[in-house]
Amino acid sequence: MQNSSQKSLKQKFAQGLALFLPGIFLLGFNIGTGSVTAMAKAGADYGMSLLWTIIASCLCTFFMINLYGRYTLITGETALQAFRKHIHPGVGIFFLVALTFGVCGSVMGVMGIVADICYEWSKSAVDGGISPIYFAGFFLSLVYFIFWNGKTQFFERSLAVIVAIMSACFLINFFIMMPPPMEILKGLVPSIPEVTSSTDKGPFLVIASMIGTTVFSGLFIIRTTLVKEAGWTLADYSKQRNDAIFSVFLMFIISASIMAAAAGTLYVEGIGLSKASQMISILEPLAGALATSIFAFGLIAAGVSSQFPNILMLPWLLCDYTGAKRDMTLPKYRIMVFAISLLGLVVPIFEARPVFVMIISQAFNAVILPVTVACIFYLGNRKDLMKEHANSAFANIVLGAILLFSIFTSAVGIKGVWQLVVA
Repeated sequence: MQNSSQKSLKQKFAQGLALFLPGIFLLGFNIGTGSVTAMAKAGADYGMSLLWTIIASCLCTFFMINLYGRYTLITGETALQAFRKHIHPGVGIFFLVALTFGVCGSVMGVMGIVADICYEWSKSAVDGGISPIYFAGFFLSLVYFIFWNGKTQFFERSLAVIVAIMSACFLINFFIMMPPPMEILKGLVPSIPEVTSSTDKGPFLVIASMIGTTVFSGLFIIRTTLVKEAGWTLADYSKQRNDAIFSVFLMFIISASIMAAAAGTLYVEGIGLSKASQMISILEPLAGALATSIFAFGLIAAGVSSQFPNILMLPWLLCDYTGAKRDMTLPKYRIMVFAISLLGLVVPIFEARPVFVMIISQAFNAVILPVTVACIFYLGNRKDLMKEHANSAFANIVLGAILLFSIFTSAVGIKGVWQLVVA
């Protein structure tokens, strides 16, 4: 009797977890080393004064995730299928190429940053530290092992474990290093901080980078794939919406925790930040070895959690575009993912700057976002596709605002990249 009740509890837990696995997958994709660096830099430079930016970007992300997911619920089509069929095949190819280039740059940058973090952290245990190449090889092997299983459910559950570790680490750090509660409350009020001599970038560029790492086009494209894979229909709209709310809520909590950790330590001491790995050496004398180790675990989990969806991006997009069955055990996909995974060794082997490599991938993302918003604006207003579920006037107004802001962030991002190139 006891065994049957235990089985029943396990089944209920598994069923409940399954409702949020697509959202957890998106969370792992979204919170990577780029997000950690952007949020930590904002906290180090401006304290909690830009907390409102995290709220605004999370609301935009929820709106876009929900809108793209809703389109798939109604039509049964993924984003790439819709672009190819209802707009132009060239639009689908544009997303396929641009997202792939962006992801390849991200694979190199993310693994370079993770290896750099591990190297800095290992210095406290081993004299001179352990070479970054060993860490890169280990984590690439781990991610590829998870991929080898080939089943989406296994991918999602593996990612759920990694995301749980990441979330726990950053939340614990929040309580260890949190700034005064009044500073957190003040950050909820929209304001633009003044430029000081201690900050090497103006607040507008920092805001653009924070939003750029949260409102990511790849999330919305992959969301339609996950919704279709889950077998959800319009009758499951509440499930889809609740899953999106859960995902974005955790995005906000984790992002705010990272910002608070930097604000409660680096900002108070007036110490700037240019890359995530700096936090390992800087935090230890300020917050102690335990807090530094927990933060390092969180950073590593963030890198691994974003690396896995990154290597899956190209085969999933190809399957969506061609309408092929998504069987990741096929040799062509395993070879493709293996080749993309090897890009993660580029930074440690050639000692390239991981931040510069990440900038290249972010340049592609900056170009993609306005097109992503424009596409769902067009598709969502097609009454022959959406029928009575076409976009409301409110949805169109919000989309218009997001489109204008995405063009602004794209211009700021491209300008920043150009300045780095010509400098």
